[in-house]
Amino acid sequence: MAAEPSEPLSDSDLLARHVAGEPDAFGELVRRHRDRLWAVAIRTLGDREEAADAVQDALVSAFRAAHTFRGQSAVTTWLHRITVNACLDRVRKAATRRTAPVDDTERFEQLLEPHESAEAPAERKELHRELLAALTTLPAEQRAALVLVDMQGYPVAEAARILDVPTGTVKSRCARGRARLAPLLTHLRSEVAGADETATRNRTPRTSVPPPSGPRDTGTSDPAAVKGGGGRT
Repeated sequence: MAAEPSEPLSDSDLLARHVAGEPDAFGELVRRHRDRLWAVAIRTLGDREEAADAVQDALVSAFRAAHTFRGQSAVTTWLHRITVNACLDRVRKAATRRTAPVDDTERFEQLLEPHESAEAPAERKELHRELLAALTTLPAEQRAALVLVDMQGYPVAEAARILDVPTGTVKSRCARGRARLAPLLTHLRSEVAGADETATRNRTPRTSVPPPSGPRDTGTSDPAAVKGGGGRT
């Protein structure tokens, strides 16, 4: 009689096993959550190398600090908080070095997945590029709140736990961020509306474009191995 498959371990169980010295436990946590951590990092930082470094730093920090986890939040919330903090540290460091606004349009083109670049309408490519470019003009805290709530779809309460601030602060940062983005993106509205009307008239059946995903799973338990592995090349 075949044995019934065992239930997968919870995140907290895996973290506890990592603390107890089990070599593969943390690697499983990385495999479970790396895609979403990568998505937060790339959208917050707007640069693949910076995002890869931030996620690597975050995972190394989590690897070393796992013994401090007290279960007061979900493990995924804890991992996201560490990742967001790593991103914000990089934003602040970059701000001290930068003397001119970011004006690297090619960099934002590279954020599109290969299949999206090939199949999505040109208007959507431009919208994606300009949205990401506009996002980098926001203060780091507003950017992080908007990425979590508007782009990643986290409830405000969960974003507040990740950012370790009150829910009212998240709402305020989102509102201020949206207000600052609005004048930068107003010109896109009529363009997108016209593009949608044209696409509707000319639409022919085709395979829909899947949403962009995070990096491919390399199957490693080494948190440092995310370096260079965040995102598709």
